Formats: sequence, structure tokens, C-alpha cells
Amino acid sequence: MCGLPCTGKTTRALQIEAEHRALRLCPDAWMARIVRDGWDAERRVAVEAVQLEIAVRVLELGNDVILEGGFWHRAERDHARACAAEVGAACRVHFLDAPLEILIARAEARALDCPPDTFVVSAENLTDWYNLIERPDAVELAQDSP
Repeated sequence: MCGLPCTGKTTRALQIEAEHRALRLCPDAWMARIVRDGWDAERRVAVEAVQLEIAVRVLELGNDVILEGGFWHRAERDHARACAAEVGAACRVHFLDAPLEILIARAEARALDCPPDTFVVSAENLTDWYNLIERPDAVELAQDSP
């Protein structure tokens, strides 16, 4: 899953999980339950690395997996694709995006009743991040496996 907070990654990942009986790995859930701090960047990197290792093993076993980390940078997506290819697995990026105003409105609504395993994200955070994400282009998405 690729996208900023409040784009609908979890909603879409849950749909894919049900449709394909896939293992969904969500860093926010691990950060909330184990680290208890969603903003700890060093631990988030460690969590995402462990989840990628688990994902590769799940793929080796012939099962589907969903990585819900956001994958804001092309290099992260390329690395995950390469890991999948090493074990002969197909890979597909599901990119979700929305205008900044919609993301802010969703974040404000979510903050009123923050769901489990999520974190409050401010309008300032989203504004800062909106231009940082390296959105996949058509060429990148065309290289995904079916």
C-alpha cells in the first residue's frame, strides 16, 4: 500500500485481505501495540524491516501478503519489489491519493475518535508530508506484476 495517512490505505488493505485471504502487515498496529509510540522513527524502520522479512517468508510459502507501510519513496517500493521477485512472487503497488484538503478533513474527523492502532495526524503534518511523498507514476505502476 502506498500513500499518506488518511488516504484509505487501511480500508483498502482490509478489503484486499478479505478478498485474497492475505496476511496484512501494518506498521502502525505494531507501533501502537509494541512500541507505544507511532512517532519513533528509528523503531518504525526496524518494524518495517521485520515486516518485510515476514512478508518474504509468507511469499515463499505461496501466500499473499499486504505491506501497509505507506512506501512514500520509490526506493522503498523498488526494494520491496526486488524482495518479492527474489522469491518468484508477483508484486503490485496500490497507490491511494487525495487532495490535501480532503486528507486534512479526514484527519480531523479521525482525531475525534481515533481508531485502534492509529495515531492522530495533524493538518500541519499532512501539509509537510504532502509534497514529500514520491507518488508512483504510470511507468512505475506498469512494471507491477499482475
